[in-house]
Amino acid sequence: MDSKAIEQQVHPFWDEQILPALIEFIRIPNESPAFDRDWARHGHMQRAVTLVTDWIERQAVPGLKLKVFQDGDRTPLILADIPGDLPETVLIYGHVDKQPPMTGWREDLGPWKPVLEDGRLYGRGGADDGYAGFAAIAAVRALQALGQPHARVRILIECSEESGSPDLPHYMQAHGNEIGEPNLVVCLDSGCGNYEQLWSTTSLRGLVTATVKVEVLAEGVHSGLAGGIVPNPMQAMRLLLDRLEDPATGRLRPAALHVEVPPARIEQARRAAGVLGGAVTGDFPFLAGARALGDDTAQLLLNGTWEPALAIIAQEGLPALGQGGNVLIPGLTLRLSLRIPPTLDPKTAAQALKELLEADPPFGARVSVTAGGEPGWNAPELAPWLADAAEAASREFYGKAACYYGVGGSIPFMHMIGDRFPDAQFLVTGVLGPKANAHGPNEFLHVPYAKRLTCCLVRILALHHAHYEK
Repeated sequence: MDSKAIEQQVHPFWDEQILPALIEFIRIPNESPAFDRDWARHGHMQRAVTLVTDWIERQAVPGLKLKVFQDGDRTPLILADIPGDLPETVLIYGHVDKQPPMTGWREDLGPWKPVLEDGRLYGRGGADDGYAGFAAIAAVRALQALGQPHARVRILIECSEESGSPDLPHYMQAHGNEIGEPNLVVCLDSGCGNYEQLWSTTSLRGLVTATVKVEVLAEGVHSGLAGGIVPNPMQAMRLLLDRLEDPATGRLRPAALHVEVPPARIEQARRAAGVLGGAVTGDFPFLAGARALGDDTAQLLLNGTWEPALAIIAQEGLPALGQGGNVLIPGLTLRLSLRIPPTLDPKTAAQALKELLEADPPFGARVSVTAGGEPGWNAPELAPWLADAAEAASREFYGKAACYYGVGGSIPFMHMIGDRFPDAQFLVTGVLGPKANAHGPNEFLHVPYAKRLTCCLVRILALHHAHYEK
């Protein structure tokens, strides 16, 4: 298979088959169960599953067997099984559930309004991660059309990733025989540092979500009478947060939330920073005059992938601006999102957070913390054949070397599958590059990059077969 033959299979297929399907997919508001508690009654998830499965069946891939599992009240799981001529198995992963709409979309865009503009397909879920199943089928179809043998391929598409994949452990256990034991796992739910080369994710941070409640009074009181006498709950909350985070630098203070960063990951960050330069911070929509937490791009990459970080994502207790009177509020509740290093146990982190904030409460206030989380993931050492295959594919279809870096977000599937198949190799990649803005407004899929990524997948599957055929 030469490069042009692969491109002639993949590029038109994207234009004629995948893009029309993705446009319809974006129109479906299938929010993940964490955001749509009535997802089953609303039927959007089923619409998305039906769209994907009907499309797969129309491709008539030789030998493909398609199953949709839905056990009890769990979200569905799609599994496509394509036979190969080797006993080895490749597992390709994606998901079809979406984040909620979010505000701030450009006036002519919207979460459920697909718009194709300058090679970018705007709309919620196309890049995160609706394209994955379509691209996986496109890659296998290209291999078969070009007469290239491949190992057995199983494509797994879940429906609760954006909620932390709560249903996936059940399916992995209940249907493990049908999912198989892969020696290569390809996850298409990650990102890329730019749109100029193949990027592989080497680590993912874990996540601890905590609810912190501070109560001072049994009820609100007149601020003119109580101010200066009664401590404001916000004052107590600020003191608690200062225990956790240095407000000047953003560095989290507890040693229990940090780990020693592996030397290989430090070197990868330095190399990625050399490639990306100012794009490390340039992808974020800073207002004029606002700046990042530092100037060292390699350190910023490590801050965003191996260091813990705090975000306050919700609150209760403060009235809306139009409803606030001169009242000293009785209490305040904050929801904290704590990104933790890839190798840190989330239970350990959650317990450390709880103990830190509940001990010796400021002003004797009543402080309660509930916390839980999901683990991160650190890739095993890359096998030489896969390193060579990624490099060859990147140079072939992008004209540049492959790059490796950590990602600050979480993909629960990766830790789960890594624990289950410790000897497998992993290619974790995706299309979420500069300005793609997954989870936020104006999310888009960079179509030219996705086409080339699909071509890379074709080449890597062929080289996987060549390696294990020996």
